[in-house]
Amino acid sequence: MKTEPSRKARSILRGGAISFVVAMGFGRFAFTPLLPMMLHDHVIDLHGGTFLASIHYIGYLLGACLCVFLPWLLRRYYVGVPSHTAIIRYNLVVIVLLIFGMSLPIPVMWPLFRFLTGIATAIAFIYTSGWCLERLAHLNALSLSGIIYAGPGAGIIISGLISIAMISLHCSSSVAWFGFSLLAACLTALIWNTFQGDLKSVLSPHQLKDLSIPAQNIWTLEPILLSLGYGLAGFGYIITATFLPIIAHETIAQSPWIDFFWPIFGLSVVAGALSFKKIPVNIDRRLLLFSIYITQLLGVLMPLYFSNQWGFLVGIILVGFPLNIISLVGMQEARRLSPLGSTTLMALLTTMYGVGQILGPAVASYFLCRSKMHTEAFTCSLITAAACLGVGAFLYLLIKFLFPITSDSVSKK
Repeated sequence: MKTEPSRKARSILRGGAISFVVAMGFGRFAFTPLLPMMLHDHVIDLHGGTFLASIHYIGYLLGACLCVFLPWLLRRYYVGVPSHTAIIRYNLVVIVLLIFGMSLPIPVMWPLFRFLTGIATAIAFIYTSGWCLERLAHLNALSLSGIIYAGPGAGIIISGLISIAMISLHCSSSVAWFGFSLLAACLTALIWNTFQGDLKSVLSPHQLKDLSIPAQNIWTLEPILLSLGYGLAGFGYIITATFLPIIAHETIAQSPWIDFFWPIFGLSVVAGALSFKKIPVNIDRRLLLFSIYITQLLGVLMPLYFSNQWGFLVGIILVGFPLNIISLVGMQEARRLSPLGSTTLMALLTTMYGVGQILGPAVASYFLCRSKMHTEAFTCSLITAAACLGVGAFLYLLIKFLFPITSDSVSKK
């Protein structure tokens, strides 16, 4: 009987990680390594690719906003505790179908598909995070939660390596999209039975009563500042994450490393998420976020000041390594500040992150329209992104100064 919690924890970790591989690694990030293939196939131009990226993040923002109000809507019109697991599973099905839609030769529908994918990935991220973190907390296994957040990085690695293989085989981008949809379908089937039963099956009646209480204090100053800082991270990384292969081809076209930068980025994301267990539990998460933002800031600027393959390599590692640590720490802070309604605060954080992600490609598009060369436009975009990360780092220092943390608060993480 002593090993039973461990088996449950492993099942939750596996299900959460694979859910993130499908939703984030494929649904959200596979577009980045496939964009050069789509440009090569002449099915889209760079401005069209920027539009597809922007419309996806608009959908992501809308999905996150929906999650802010979804608990209220479900309490208003649905009897009983909302089924988080049903939301997770059917969102994964929708994502699989929308990835498949991108393989179809109907480019007029691609903006709709990317928009809906954005909605579905935001909902999948928020509800997978909320369900998995609550279950792991119940099993006293929160220290392992970094394994779940390695999922997006694993998806990035897989998408990058598959894209390299398909390029070498001279496959079209439509074949690549179809391949990703097939793989996503298989992974969804693999974890389908993991997401069964909700917290009502493991919580006491008193805890179930707490779940019906609306989120508390999310509109006070500390959660608002936390949300603003978290949103700036969305802008800070997204230009690198969306246009990395394009920027590399524009800057160091002869480097043999170009096709491997995206998988290396994913590997850095995985390494960062898995290293989370080594971070002391009692460290102030605001200081941790400050350090992470400064690290990403340096990573964003690295290719600008060292325009060679080593500058790109160091830069993508510095941007990728902390990427999902930010997500994990942000979700932990949501649980600390609003333990009775963490999903709603998680949704607010993700909404602000979505705003940052929308503005990133939009700013890049603005500079592309007003610059004679793509390299000049990307330089301006990356400098703007680095400035946002600097402001975000300052906000976390401000939060630490205004709201000193107590040992009781730390215990809620």
